[in-house]
Amino acid sequence: MYGWAGKILRVDLTRREVRIEPTNEAWARAFIGGRGLAAKYLYEEVDPRVDPLSPENKLILATGPLTGTSASCGARYMAVTKGALTGAITTSNSGGHWGPELKFAGYDMVILEGRADRPVYLWIYDEAVEIRDATHLWGKIISE
Repeated sequence: MYGWAGKILRVDLTRREVRIEPTNEAWARAFIGGRGLAAKYLYEEVDPRVDPLSPENKLILATGPLTGTSASCGARYMAVTKGALTGAITTSNSGGHWGPELKFAGYDMVILEGRADRPVYLWIYDEAVEIRDATHLWGKIISE
């Protein structure tokens, strides 16, 4: 499947578990781009009646088939979730190193589920993925 890494990271913050699963190839072909594919996953996995601020909602960070290439705008990724303001699927597009680095690590998207009981961050280094404690970072400003 050209343009896709073929793997998704599914992160359960409540259980502190990470699973790697295959990208749904049929969905990737039908819903082109990170935005479309992530919206399809969200549509299939989140009940429309779910409170957007509850742990049952999901946050999906998705790359597209051009992410990590030399194509114009090849450093973009999407954040997709059920929005608190409208209750509808909401997307945000961002650029920088994060999207290409996720693709270079071998993943098309990260699906964040649940709610952590304390501050954590996700550490990704190719196949090594860990949910790490972030209490030492809580309350600090960016320059710290």
